[in-house]
Amino acid sequence: MQFIQLVISGISQGCIYGLIALGFVLIYKATETVSFAQGELMMLGAFMGLASMTFMGFPFWLAVISAIAAMALFGVLLERVVIRPILGQPAFSIVMLTIGIGYVARGLITMIPGIGTETHALPVPYKDEVWNAGPLVLNAEQMVVIAATAVLCALLFTIFRYSKVGIAMQASSQNQLAAYYMGIPVKRLNGLVWGLAAAVAACAGLLLAPITFVHANMGFIGLKAFPAAVVGGFGSLPGAIVGGLVIGIVESLSGFYLPQGFKDIAAYIVVLVMLMVKPNGLFGEKLRKKV
Repeated sequence: MQFIQLVISGISQGCIYGLIALGFVLIYKATETVSFAQGELMMLGAFMGLASMTFMGFPFWLAVISAIAAMALFGVLLERVVIRPILGQPAFSIVMLTIGIGYVARGLITMIPGIGTETHALPVPYKDEVWNAGPLVLNAEQMVVIAATAVLCALLFTIFRYSKVGIAMQASSQNQLAAYYMGIPVKRLNGLVWGLAAAVAACAGLLLAPITFVHANMGFIGLKAFPAAVVGGFGSLPGAIVGGLVIGIVESLSGFYLPQGFKDIAAYIVVLVMLMVKPNGLFGEKLRKKV
């Protein structure tokens, strides 16, 4: 039973890693750049939900929807104002820009008096609930994370499989120049992808907040989500979720069965092993160049 409890806990944490890793993969597939600001976008989403519930008095579900919508709009504006002018520059420049965006976001939140420097509890209706399934004791917060991740993955699958926008995003991710010549508005789609990545990050923040509280440094969890994207394959959306689950379960089991401190480095050991065994990740595609 102890092993099963640890696996369930690992799956819950892995879902958070997977959702943040989805943002990495979405942006990489659309623009071939890596955004290291995903963790901070998650943090901003959690603070948006906190502000909606505590300061604006919104009920829980309305606060969740408004926070996700606000972060989606923020992602679109971020791409239009900050990212788009620098596209075409070396990839290193864009990576450094996204790192700077993360630091700026964290700094601005910290500067808010009485809010940015404190730790806050997100008042969700299922806080501290426990469900008993025979000998298993299931934490409601963890079950909500798993269920919400499954619903979100199904929604994203439906969008990319059946909607015109989703199909256009897939075409653009395959070959932007060819998609542009076929009449697909590539620049507009890039903005939508950043908005979608920010919305998914906000979902991760709202799911994580009841477990770890809301604070300015919660975005550092993005450093664990990046290995999840690498393990799953940086170009694969299902791989991001699977990679997150792998990292979450390994981290949970190593924290209980292995010496203290191993939990903090377990994700990076998994990445090193994966790079040696399967450099493209579990679901990564092999890239070939004709010379």
